[in-house]
Amino acid sequence: MERVLKFPAVASKNFLITIGDRSITGMVARDQMVGPWQVPVADAAVTTSTLNSTCGEAMAMGERTPVAVLDAVASGRLAVGETITNLASTAIGRLTDIKLSANWMAAAGQPGQDEALYRTVESVGMDLCPKLGIAIPVGKDSMSMHTGWSEDDRAMGVTSPLSLIITGFAPVLDVRKTVTPMLKRMDEPTDLILIDLGRGQNRLGASVLMQVYNRMGKVPANLDDAEDMKAFFAVIQGLVADEKLLAYHDRSDGGLLVTLAEMAFAGHVGIDVSLDLLAETKDAVTAVLFAEELGAVIQVRQADTEAVLSQLSAAGLDECSSVIGALNDEDRVRITHLEAPVLDLPRVDMMRWWWEVSFQMQRIRDNADCAEAEFDRWLDVADPGLHAHVPFEITAMEQVPTAPRPRVAILREQGVNGQLEMAAAFVTAGFDAIDVHMSDILGKGVELSDFIGLVACGGFSYGDVLGAGEGWAKSILFNAHAREQFATFFKREDTFTLGVCNGCQMLSNLREIIPGTTEWPHFVRNQSEQFEARTVMVEIQPSQSVLL
Repeated sequence: MERVLKFPAVASKNFLITIGDRSITGMVARDQMVGPWQVPVADAAVTTSTLNSTCGEAMAMGERTPVAVLDAVASGRLAVGETITNLASTAIGRLTDIKLSANWMAAAGQPGQDEALYRTVESVGMDLCPKLGIAIPVGKDSMSMHTGWSEDDRAMGVTSPLSLIITGFAPVLDVRKTVTPMLKRMDEPTDLILIDLGRGQNRLGASVLMQVYNRMGKVPANLDDAEDMKAFFAVIQGLVADEKLLAYHDRSDGGLLVTLAEMAFAGHVGIDVSLDLLAETKDAVTAVLFAEELGAVIQVRQADTEAVLSQLSAAGLDECSSVIGALNDEDRVRITHLEAPVLDLPRVDMMRWWWEVSFQMQRIRDNADCAEAEFDRWLDVADPGLHAHVPFEITAMEQVPTAPRPRVAILREQGVNGQLEMAAAFVTAGFDAIDVHMSDILGKGVELSDFIGLVACGGFSYGDVLGAGEGWAKSILFNAHAREQFATFFKREDTFTLGVCNGCQMLSNLREIIPGTTEWPHFVRNQSEQFEARTVMVEIQPSQSVLL
């Protein structure tokens, strides 16, 4: 289990995720990070269609390239299946609404590879997807996945296995109904239910378990029955729509044990799991835990369990649906088979195994002390994660002002991309938001005297290089007209200014023309030596700022 949890395809990808902005546009409803502890286990990405809508779009991926070493056709079918089981976590409605992008990679011309490609395209494109009612309107291919060289007068070469990377996308009826893998502790008992689309075959070929022991096995998992996948998707979508699911996580790399572990990690809870219904003998336990068959684990209220199982039975999935466990209060992952213990470990220990790869990567790439501090945070089992305590009453405006609405300049520069959501926020609060580009001010087309508010927006100004905001500030300080415009605006008693991201950095470099800024900081490299995109808690201190 430790080897599997530390395998890069299974382990936490936190080191990759936090170096990219996941909130820009203001329309991101579901990113990778799940729950108060921000654990990167989300099944699908979900965005809203507009800044004020609850409908939107979902996207997810599927791939099982290692399986192609044993069975290229199975790897392609599994890629499609994994995409669907990922997308099932959000409220799509109909399976036929999903569209796929297929990225094919193969070593064309190498022995056996042309046939492998042909048979996989044939199975995915002419059998599986038509049966599922799913179209593949777009894709790409790379047909040169072989490299050769000469060494000591011998011909050497490396041939990559056939690889199909599927990206699925679909309209979402209600982004608020998206279910995550985070197990929830409720005031009432809950059950964990496994839906095994492999129907007990538990094939281990090319699984992560095999790979960590330098083996491949013989027979891999597969998507055997399109009707099972259709039934699975329909039932899950019904449960999502009726809000019967507390948590959902599809089974993929690492198998059932990893699925359950990641759900426990996200929820910071312990689980008790029984394999009595899944393994007839002790020898079958390993395959049950590590087989990467398609399927999912769901958490439901115990009061709903019978109804959920009835729906699965009505869909023909009764033989592959089992109640396998529940939460415990000891924060341990406990697995038993016929009352004999299979596994009993603190969740924290397992989570640190799972986090190890990300920690080691960050430790090399970034500041080692910061990486270790984050890694050690998981030792604090009492950490409540993100939470809010609001000691004042939040009240909605009785009536948004209609006229005159205060005018605020939403200021942007080359590369800035946060202006639309900023404008929407101010319009919602009763302002008249005006798009102002720096070229408007430098070209004397816009006068700041026409505004009472100025917001310098964030994003990738000047390619988002370190010090981009400083370059933006110099375009103001070294232009006589712009300098006079901003200096006059800052000196007025009836104005306010807000800077976000590079806009904040820009304002910090305008200290010489902003009254009362002698104590303002200058932005330099951060301690971690890395761009950090994280959701954090802040305390709102007493302030004379009109914004607070």
